Amino acid sequence: MASKLFSPLALRDLKLPNRIVVSPMGQYSANDGCVSEWHLMHLGTLSVSGAGLLIIEASAVNPSARLSPHDCGLWSDANAAALEPAVQFCRKFGGAKLGLQLWHAGRKGSVTVAWEGQKPIPVDKGGWAPAGASAIPYPGRNTPIALDAEGIRSAIADHVDAAKRADALGIDLLEVHGAHGYLIHNFLSPTTNKRTDEYGGSLENRMRFGLEVFKAVRDVWPERKPLGIRLSTTDWVDGGWEVEDSIAFVHKLKALGCDYVTASSGGSVPEQRLNVYPGYQVPNGERIRQETGMCTMAVGLITEPRQAEDILSSGKADLVALGRGMLYNPRWPWHAAVELGEEFYYPKQYERSHPTMRAGDFLKPAR
Repeated sequence: MASKLFSPLALRDLKLPNRIVVSPMGQYSANDGCVSEWHLMHLGTLSVSGAGLLIIEASAVNPSARLSPHDCGLWSDANAAALEPAVQFCRKFGGAKLGLQLWHAGRKGSVTVAWEGQKPIPVDKGGWAPAGASAIPYPGRNTPIALDAEGIRSAIADHVDAAKRADALGIDLLEVHGAHGYLIHNFLSPTTNKRTDEYGGSLENRMRFGLEVFKAVRDVWPERKPLGIRLSTTDWVDGGWEVEDSIAFVHKLKALGCDYVTASSGGSVPEQRLNVYPGYQVPNGERIRQETGMCTMAVGLITEPRQAEDILSSGKADLVALGRGMLYNPRWPWHAAVELGEEFYYPKQYERSHPTMRAGDFLKPAR
């Protein structure tokens, strides 16, 4: 029987050759939002991994939307020009379709890079005042400015401008980041949204900003191209955002033309209580898929080929995404294909590495 993991999937006009996705992973290696030589190696390596889709790391929609000073951005033409060579390299040599994630770091912003401990950077030391739904700081970090009506309009416009740049670069798929305690999640979660206007209070109001961002992006993103969103399906804390809220939100996103949901979790508050085990986020994604009919992407400790195959073949998700596992083993899809008896993409320069070639047989690269 053919593997579900290596079966194709169509999202609008985009045809994915398989259902393995490389998650967007921040590299903290950009300069003024512009990608560096590191990204050419990083993205190039992952584009020949055999995955069907490679999503480029979260790209900030304005300078103050960054988490750290070295995050990627797409707020300027210079950012887009810096990214173009990496995109062209992946197109020329890689087999993966290319996505990109747009984000605003919200109240978590203005911190050092990951390997420096994500310590807050004061404004007088080169940092900036982050923005959030409410002026509630993430513990130990700078106090955010609660966005007023003008700030909300500007944040939405910034997402739109970045989406236009992504389209001009030829990006195949776009993902809005609405998870992990960043700006959209700040508005969604009652733990971080204490507003008393039309963007706070009720679930309907807390969903408003995220829906407005999504609609504005969908309106300028080409109809033929898929647009998805990454959600924290639960805050893992009493009184926080719950999977039932996610289901209500996804119903509304679907009506706006959302094509898929990446079902992640957590990140809103440090007191979250996660129950971590292999595939621990899959059940919430499965519920969303079953109750909304939305295409879903499963993430979170998916490490083994047969585990991924089971998630898909049992109807728990439509796609599986690997992040850190792909950094550790950037040929994971190759090995999964061999284990499941399937063909996989690899560049002609690497065809002699195929197991059948080592056995003395000739096998042309799958395309």
